[in-house]
Amino acid sequence: MLLFLSTLCYGQSSEDYERFVDSADVYIDNDTNKATAFLDSIPEPVNNYIRDGLPSYYNIKSLIYDEENDNIKSYQSSTLALKYAVELENYKVAGESSLVLFSCVYHVKKDTTAYKYLKKARAYYKLSDYAYGDFEVDITYAYSKFIDTDYEVCNTFLLDNLEKYKAAKDDAYFYMFALGIITLNYLGLEDLGTAYKYFNDFKKLKNDATIVNYNYGSFESSINVAFAKTYFEKNKIDSTFHYLIKSSENRHFMTKDVEENYLKLYVDAFRASNNQEMAKAYTDSLMTFENKIYDNLMSNSFQVNNALAKTELELENVNNKKYFNGFLVIVLLLLLTASSFIYMFFYRKQKSKTANLSNETSNLSYIKANNEKLAVKVQGLEDYIYNLKIEIKKIATIGEVSIQRERIKELYKALHHNSSTILDKSENHLELVNELNVNFFQSISEIYPQLNNSEVIICYYLYVGFKNKEIAVFLNTSVRAIESKRYRISKKINLNKEKGTLLEHLKNTFKDSEKILN
Repeated sequence: MLLFLSTLCYGQSSEDYERFVDSADVYIDNDTNKATAFLDSIPEPVNNYIRDGLPSYYNIKSLIYDEENDNIKSYQSSTLALKYAVELENYKVAGESSLVLFSCVYHVKKDTTAYKYLKKARAYYKLSDYAYGDFEVDITYAYSKFIDTDYEVCNTFLLDNLEKYKAAKDDAYFYMFALGIITLNYLGLEDLGTAYKYFNDFKKLKNDATIVNYNYGSFESSINVAFAKTYFEKNKIDSTFHYLIKSSENRHFMTKDVEENYLKLYVDAFRASNNQEMAKAYTDSLMTFENKIYDNLMSNSFQVNNALAKTELELENVNNKKYFNGFLVIVLLLLLTASSFIYMFFYRKQKSKTANLSNETSNLSYIKANNEKLAVKVQGLEDYIYNLKIEIKKIATIGEVSIQRERIKELYKALHHNSSTILDKSENHLELVNELNVNFFQSISEIYPQLNNSEVIICYYLYVGFKNKEIAVFLNTSVRAIESKRYRISKKINLNKEKGTLLEHLKNTFKDSEKILN
């Protein structure tokens, strides 16, 4: 029964749960609910089920909490993300987490010591291979100035760097961000003409494939609400409604603060136009929205208070046990002394057994790794035998005996010539198979040492033309597992659109191995 339960608990490998983190990362920009669902699929405590994905796991958590305006949890998650990112040398996530920590400390607490996180972020990005690390720090700094309503300083900084952001064609997000903030700055400075100019440039990026729809929609809704507010303050109600209607097209992209301003403006605009019925309807919507925000705030506060109460209770229990623990320490010291003598008696014997077990484990790992390669490489022998059979069938169909004999002699010579390299009895079987495709395995191990043996095997199968389904059958696994492996391989080797698909990249990278494989 215990064995059965343990099978259920560990039926999924840590690699499966790492994949949930990758999936959450895919959805975080467009659908936080799906991202949350993937993260919640990992059992607690997550440290027991994922390791390499811990930095990304907590980083995504912090972004989800930030979206929900839960700054306390966002700060806590970012702190953990930074901790694990530094430990695992994932410096890109370390940079991202530092920026979130800056936002939590500066925007919420208005604490200028938060600028240390900007310096840390810039340093971590330099240690990573992320080309736009400085841009990420720049726009975070600019946004902090915008939040402080320091519009002129913010604009000066962004306009000085605008052409640099525009030149980043493969990621237009930074150019879009700069144009959006500049537009909002000019609205804050009541310069409508210049605000329109940069807003028009902003709208040209709407269909840019490098910008996530959520990011564009969120910015556009914020700008339209800002235009509506500007016109309402000028008592231009028709223009106010025009921009409110435009902003409603992206309401599902709005942040909580923008949505609150959007609803308040509708209430004020309908009241100004003496439409009390619609004003009441939007007042009800605003109250529902604010109640929801209040409920979330109370729920989060309750969770924090529970955590504090639990900590206090644990401290109280510790104090109550203090004297009892003193007595236990004396007893334990006596037991420890007695145990030490027993331990020393068996130590030498157990040390020998442990050393033998370690050697056996190491040998087993070596055999398992080479067995996977053997399963792939033996295909070369099978192909060779298959070609021999085809050649024999062709000779059998020749009508003239003299020609047939000549072809048999040629085949015999070829077999005799190849036997020294293909069927040498002096080599063991593993060495024989390694000799067939050694160039490919040596090359991929040198270029991508981060790939493990099973990932190298899958690369080889893809290279020689196998489909996912065929690879799954040969390796006795599922098609889904093969697809997951291919995805992780692409991430490990930093594959991007310029390099093409994984198969195209392998074909282009290992052209020199063609003559060995064919």
